[in-house]
Amino acid sequence: MSVFKGSAVAIITPFHDDSEKTVNYDAFADFIDYQIANGTDAIVVCGSTGEAATMTEEEHLQVCKFCIDHVNHRVPVIAGSGSNCTKTAQQLSKEIAGYGADALLVLTPYYNKATQNGLVGHFSMVANEVSGTPIIMYNVPSRTGCNLLPETAAKLVKDVPNIVGVKEASGNLSQIVKLETLTGGNIELYSGNDDQTVPILSVGGAGVISVVANVAPRAMHDLCAKFFAGDVAGAMQLQRDTEELFECLFSEVNPIPVKKAVELLGFAAGPLRMPLTEMEPAHAQKLAEAMQRFGCHR
Repeated sequence: MSVFKGSAVAIITPFHDDSEKTVNYDAFADFIDYQIANGTDAIVVCGSTGEAATMTEEEHLQVCKFCIDHVNHRVPVIAGSGSNCTKTAQQLSKEIAGYGADALLVLTPYYNKATQNGLVGHFSMVANEVSGTPIIMYNVPSRTGCNLLPETAAKLVKDVPNIVGVKEASGNLSQIVKLETLTGGNIELYSGNDDQTVPILSVGGAGVISVVANVAPRAMHDLCAKFFAGDVAGAMQLQRDTEELFECLFSEVNPIPVKKAVELLGFAAGPLRMPLTEMEPAHAQKLAEAMQRFGCHR
């Protein structure tokens, strides 16, 4: 149940600048097409970068369906379908799988602080609801307050046929290496942090789910492609080249900077939804300069 290899963009969701900040589907279609035309290997919709946390359930489903339909099998679409309520995650996952998502991205339950046994139960129950659709687990303890340990992830990948991988954003490389070791490499491991892409590829990773790819899709695709082709030096150089861009894109909490960056690129990204606020002018200026130096363009 292989999902993708290379760089998947953790895509933003454009909003209209109206009182409700409704989804701008025309701008979304335009940006999806730009991503595909510039080498993005897969699209991850309704993740944290896509501001899924501020969407109603109806909006979440509509955005996922629109993305799946508009992409129309040109690249894989991985849809976020997690929740801190197992029943809600099951319902979202079943509905989105029915739209034809190529895979689902299911994060560890936030706030509840589930035990490792709770995580086994949660992911197993969600996966069993959509047994024909691959699931990538998403480990991001800085946001959820819950760490998916390597032993737990390895057990789930071994025991549940459609749990195929992990998006690892713990930042803990020793933990990531242990996961690869415990699974014997029989896992689709994706970097959840752009600045750790080459290190994770070097221990068997299949790619990256990238914020940077919103504004530098070709570079992130090429970074992965070079590594897989054996040009490790070339991949490492691209990793170094994107470092300033990465730092500026995380100078404030994601996705505040990346929505500004997409706007600077010339797309209608629209406003952020509260409680996220617009980027500080000094940070925005540094971001614009970094994008110019890197050569970001539409």
